[in-house]
Amino acid sequence: MASAWNRLSPRHKFWIMAAMIALISAMAGYGLSQIGEENLESNDANADTATECEDVLYWYDPMVPGQHFDEPGKSPFMDMELVPKCAGEEATAEVRIDPGLVQNFAIRTAEAEYGILDSEITATGVLAYNERDVSIVQPRAGGYVQRTYGRAPDDVIERGAPLADILVPEWGGAQQEYLAVLESGDEELAQAMRERMRLLGMSPGLISSVGRSRQQRSTITVTAPIGGAITSLYVRPGMTVVAGQTLAEITGFSPIWLEAAVPETQAANVRVGQPVSATLTAFPEDRFSGSIIAILPSAQDASRTITVRAQLPNASGRLKPGMFAQVSLTPDTRRALLVPSEAVIRTGRRNIVMVRQDEGGFMPAEVRIGREAGGRTEVLAGLTVGEQIVTSGQFLLDSEASLSGLNVRPIEQAGDAGPTDDELTTFSATGTVQAIANGSVTLRHGRVPRLDWPAMTMSFRTRSAAQLRGLEEGDRVRFTFSQQEAGPRIETIVRTGQ
Repeated sequence: MASAWNRLSPRHKFWIMAAMIALISAMAGYGLSQIGEENLESNDANADTATECEDVLYWYDPMVPGQHFDEPGKSPFMDMELVPKCAGEEATAEVRIDPGLVQNFAIRTAEAEYGILDSEITATGVLAYNERDVSIVQPRAGGYVQRTYGRAPDDVIERGAPLADILVPEWGGAQQEYLAVLESGDEELAQAMRERMRLLGMSPGLISSVGRSRQQRSTITVTAPIGGAITSLYVRPGMTVVAGQTLAEITGFSPIWLEAAVPETQAANVRVGQPVSATLTAFPEDRFSGSIIAILPSAQDASRTITVRAQLPNASGRLKPGMFAQVSLTPDTRRALLVPSEAVIRTGRRNIVMVRQDEGGFMPAEVRIGREAGGRTEVLAGLTVGEQIVTSGQFLLDSEASLSGLNVRPIEQAGDAGPTDDELTTFSATGTVQAIANGSVTLRHGRVPRLDWPAMTMSFRTRSAAQLRGLEEGDRVRFTFSQQEAGPRIETIVRTGQ
C-alpha cells in the first residue's frame, strides 16, 4: 500500500486528503447533532412530565420513595431520572396482587382476635440471706473474754446459743454491796442498788438470780438473740471488750431471699406480692413457691436487668444462700387483642403488619405491641378485632409497598385494640386438684385478694376438656379464672409441681 501511495502524483494525493477530511468532518457533525437531539428530547421529556403537574411537590426515585428532592435530575441511587410527585395526586392505598398468585406467593393470613396471653417470665436468680433478719451482738458491759465456745464465721446456730463468756470486774463490787443491803433489810436502799446494777448493764434476770442465791455472778454469757448464720465474728478468747462493742453479726435465712435478674423490658409486668416459683439445681425435682417482696430501684447497666427480690419459706434450712435458681414469674393475665408474632414486621423505628383489604388487596398498618408469649403478640393499638393480617409473605408485600410509595396506615386511623368494658376480667390463684369431672375440676385454692375470697375448696367449670389433659388428683396448679353467670370458669391452668 505504501508503494501505491508513492506512485501517486502530488495532485492526486491532495484530492484524496481533502476527501478524507471532508468525510471525517461530516461524521463528527452528524454525531454532535444526535447528542443534541437526545439531550433536547430528555429535557423535553422532563419538561413534559413536570408540566403534567400544575404543582410539583417533590421529585423522588421510585426505588427509594422515602427520599425527596427539590429539583429534577438523575437519581443519586439509580441510573434513572427522578419522578415528580404532583400535588393532589392520590396515593395508592394498597398493594394489589392477582388472586390467582396469592397461593403461588405462599401468602397466608390470620385473624386478629381476643385471647388470654398466659405469658411466663423466666429469669435466673440466687438465694441470699434475709437482710431484714439481722442481729448485732453486743455486750452490756466491758470486761475480759474468757470463753468463745468454738464459734466460727458461717456457723449455723439456734436462738439462745452461747457465743462468749465475759468477766466484768466492776459487777463484783456492786453485787457485794447489794447483798450487804439485802442483809440489812432496808428495802428502799435495796431498790436503789438494783437500779444501779441495771445501769451497770446487768439484766433483770441476773439481778434476781443474785438476790435469790446470795452469790455474786461477775461473768456474763452472751447468747444469740436469733437463729441463723454467724456472718461476722469479732470476739476471741482473752480479748478486752467494752460496752456496745460488736462481737458478732447473725443473719437469718428462714424465710430466705431469692434475688432474680428480670429483663428491664419486663419491668412493667412484675409487682410486689406477685407469686413466683423456683427450681434449684440442688433439688431439681422440687419446686419452691414464694412471693415478691421488693423490686430494687436501680437497673444493672451491663445486663439491662432489674433485681426482683422474693421470699421463700425455709423452715427446714434446705435452701442455702448462694444457691442458683431458675425463676418463673406469672404476670397478671388479661384479655388482649392477639396476633401471631411472625406477622409483625419490626423495622427498628416502628412495627408494621400487612392487613388484607379485599380480594388481592393488602395495606401496611402501624401497630403498637405489648407482651409476647407462646408465639403470639399483644397488640395495644393499630388493629381492630376481626382484621385479617398476613403471616407468611408479609415481607414481600412490605417491599412492594415501599417501592410503590404507599402510605402506612397510622395507629390513629385504626379502632381501639384494647378490650371493651364487657370483656372478661380474670383472677389468679394457686391450689391443689381434688377431683376432675366431665367439664369441671374441684380445687383447694388459696386466698384470692382481688375478690376477697378466703382459702377454700370449690368447683370450677372448664372451657374444654383439653385444659385438664395431663392433670391428676393431688397436683399443685397455678390457674386463672373468670366470673360467669353460671359460676367461675377456668381460663388457664398449669401444673407447678409439688
